[in-house]
Amino acid sequence: MTDQKPPPTFRRAAPPPNKAPIPAGQANTSAHGANGTMRLNKRMAELGLASRREADEWIGKGWVKVNGKVAEMGMQVTPDVRIEIDKQAQGQQANQVTILLNKPLGIVSGQAEDGHEPAIKLIQPQNRWAEDNARFFFHGSQLKSLVPAGRLDIDSTGLLVLTQDGRVARQLIGEDSVMEKEYLVRVAYTGVENPAAANSPAATYPGLSSGGKVQQLIRLDDDDPITSDVQSVFPPAMLARLRHGLRLDDQPLKPAKVEWQNPEQLRFVLTEGKKRQIRRMCELVGLKVVGLKRVRVGKVMLGNLPVGQWRYLQPHEKF
Repeated sequence: MTDQKPPPTFRRAAPPPNKAPIPAGQANTSAHGANGTMRLNKRMAELGLASRREADEWIGKGWVKVNGKVAEMGMQVTPDVRIEIDKQAQGQQANQVTILLNKPLGIVSGQAEDGHEPAIKLIQPQNRWAEDNARFFFHGSQLKSLVPAGRLDIDSTGLLVLTQDGRVARQLIGEDSVMEKEYLVRVAYTGVENPAAANSPAATYPGLSSGGKVQQLIRLDDDDPITSDVQSVFPPAMLARLRHGLRLDDQPLKPAKVEWQNPEQLRFVLTEGKKRQIRRMCELVGLKVVGLKRVRVGKVMLGNLPVGQWRYLQPHEKF
C-alpha cells in the first residue's frame, strides 16, 4: 500500500509591494466616485491646496488629515469634508519659487531641441534683473522641478513663467484654466490665406529664426507683402474672423480680443494656447507674423524686465 500525499494547499498571492491597497471601505480610487465623491488629491487641487502630485506626496507622508483623521492614499471624499495640512507641508510649499523670464529669440521653453538651449539655462544669478527687489536668494535647489507653465515658441519673445508650484501651473495651464495671455504681434499682409495652417502647426511660414527678414511670400501688384500701415489694407471682415470664427485642429477657437495696437502691430488677448496658435490664426486670414511678444499673463505684466533676464514672482503678486 503506497502512502498518499496530502492535497496541495494554495495561498493567495500577496499584492505587489509598490501598489498601495485600496483603503478600507473604498472600492474606487478613480478621480470621481459614487454619490458625488472624488479622489482626495483632486479635491485638494480644486481647493488650491496643492497639485495632485504634491497632494499624493503629502498624503504618503501623513501630512494630510480628513475630518481629523490621517488621510489614506487614494481615498474618496465628499466636497464638505474638512481637510487639514501639516505645518511641514506648508513650510515645504512656502519655499517653492515662481520665476518670470523675458525669453529671447532662439530659446525653447521646455526641453532642449535641435541644438537650441532651454529657457531654464538662463535662470542663473548673473541673469537676475538688477531691479528685482523680491526678498529671495538664488539657490541651485530652486532649479529642481522648475518647469514652464505654458510655452513660447522659439520665434517668440516675452513673458515666460517657470514654477516649482503645482498650484501656479494648474492656474495657468490646467484643463479648466481660462487665464488671459496678452501678446503684441507685428504682421505683414500677404493677401493670401493659408488653409493648411488650420490643421498643422508645421504649415506656417518660416519665422525670424530662419534668417531674421520678412520673406517675400507672394507678389501683390508686383510689390512685396505689405509691411507698413497694414491696418489700412487689412479687411475689417478678416479682423472679425480673428476675434471669433476660426478653427484649428478641427475645433472652433474660443473668442479672442484682437485690435490694432498701431498700423503694423496687433494686440491679441487669448484664453487658450494651441501650438503656434497666433501664427496659424494670422495665416488663415492672409497675415504673416514677423514678430510676437507676450506682455502679460493674468494680472502679471512683463513690464521693464530686459530680454534674457528674470525675476522672482513676489508674494503679493497674483496671476
